Amino acid sequence: MNIRVVVPIYNAYDVFINLLYALKQHNVEDDVLFINDASTDTRIEKCLADLPSKWQVVHNKNNLGFVKTANIGLQSTTGHSVLLNSDTLISKNWLVRMKQVVDKVKNLGTATPWSNNAEICSIPKTLHINPQPKDIDRLAEELTHVLPRYPELPTAVGFCMLISAQAKQQVGYFDEQVFGMGYGEENDYSLRVTQAGLRNVLVDNCYVAHVGNQSFQEMSLKPGVETMARLLSKHPNYLKLIQNFIENDPLNELRASIIGRISSF
Repeated sequence: MNIRVVVPIYNAYDVFINLLYALKQHNVEDDVLFINDASTDTRIEKCLADLPSKWQVVHNKNNLGFVKTANIGLQSTTGHSVLLNSDTLISKNWLVRMKQVVDKVKNLGTATPWSNNAEICSIPKTLHINPQPKDIDRLAEELTHVLPRYPELPTAVGFCMLISAQAKQQVGYFDEQVFGMGYGEENDYSLRVTQAGLRNVLVDNCYVAHVGNQSFQEMSLKPGVETMARLLSKHPNYLKLIQNFIENDPLNELRASIIGRISSF
């Protein structure tokens, strides 16, 4: 099965170079598309000049913002895509786990792995920015010792987000008009996925570390009142949906069952 990995890039060289190294280590034979959104740091273009033959690069002439840049990547194939932030760090066999969820979950819309910094998909402590693990590959391997459950999520988390071919066909892409430069687009998309009768799930045998908000910091963007207003204008019940999920915490038992095994990593 082919899944295209889409990596939007805007500066944040110091974290992107770590992701690039990890992709070269683990995913040379996979389909990877980098989209440089007119980075002002000239080192970005230089490090994208010599890549494995299966990888592709697009350079935006002008800075389009995250949402439009992500859509360029997602629209580049009608098949499955994984939208991967440039400030992430992938683990060994991470993409194998993402491919497995496509085969095993019917009516799949989106899928998100565990991370140290991924809101409701954070581990060991939910809704927190946890430290990055010392040995990400050992931690990821530990997660594979139990059969995955692929529990339901109310929303994907955009740092590493699989979007299925079926979701593209039924739901389309991110809402560029409403969500502009970024923040909130993956929440809106996930709710539209649910409305279409598809599922948002956690890939609970996969782990991708996340530094967080590196490109947005350079552009002085952050989530806030305006982000929530945009979401609520389209989905008035969004806050209630998320609050119910947090209060009930259906991932608590699953999280607790693996915390003891990964605490040393």
